[in-house]
Amino acid sequence: MGQIVIAEFMDEAAVESLRAAHPTLYDPRLVDRPAELRAALAGAQALIVRNRTRVDAALLEAAPGLRVLGRLGVGLYNIDLAACQARRIDVIPATGANADAVAEYVMLAIGNLLRGTFHASAEVATGAWPRERLIAGREIAGKTLGIIGFGDIGRRVAKLADAFRMRILGHDPLLPATHAGWAETRTEMVSLEDLLARADAVTLHVPLAAETRGLLGAPQLALMKPDAVLVNAARGGVVEEAALAAALREGRLGGAALDVFETEPLPAGSILAGLPNLLLTPHVAGATVESNTRVSSLIAARVRVALAMC
Repeated sequence: MGQIVIAEFMDEAAVESLRAAHPTLYDPRLVDRPAELRAALAGAQALIVRNRTRVDAALLEAAPGLRVLGRLGVGLYNIDLAACQARRIDVIPATGANADAVAEYVMLAIGNLLRGTFHASAEVATGAWPRERLIAGREIAGKTLGIIGFGDIGRRVAKLADAFRMRILGHDPLLPATHAGWAETRTEMVSLEDLLARADAVTLHVPLAAETRGLLGAPQLALMKPDAVLVNAARGGVVEEAALAAALREGRLGGAALDVFETEPLPAGSILAGLPNLLLTPHVAGATVESNTRVSSLIAARVRVALAMC
């Protein structure tokens, strides 16, 4: 039906650049109509998705001519990489294109959690004056930030934190102590246990894999300061949600911000509902007007190059 099929939202300028080079079917809601998606893939050489399309072996069977798979994002958890490799399909993520958006989200979330004043608008507008409660907010400057996972995004967070005059700790068993990133960001390389015990704020930047699933469970959360805050804009499943809910409910953690979850969207009656000092966002840390433009243009360019080489 089209040489390129785009099943989720993509910047219009990037779509037009693809249309200028190849027959292109663009329908940002195609992901919600699986039968139509499979039919469209029958004659496709390239497929472009975000994180909602499950590119598994069954979907690939509907695309016998598929040669290129573009991912409008970084994580590949919704893609069967082994099946793609067996079919010799070139999988192209938008590495680095949304890193600044995620780093900014992390710092804004930390500030929101520490200060605790940014949800008082409704109270103040009705004549309430919760000043005594809200003057207990804390500043970012001088606090210790622990960054778990010191890849591209983790290092960008460190640079922003340095501008806020934070002390920075980092943990990444895959990054050697000789890596220039530690010194460039003035980050102290420490063990996970040391990081959790010392940090006033902790942020996660690791993929979801066997070794990171449940990385922060009850024993690890128990190491954190009772007024520390936690941000997870990495992957759901890295933090054990039940353990986090218990720590917040019992006052053993100062607050948390979650952009990713074990099940997305969150099911009705989630254990995360109604918890104190918990901020929830729907997997949007890396999604801004600017990052979408960068991600879309990057994938469009790489898909065009990949198709030219097929």
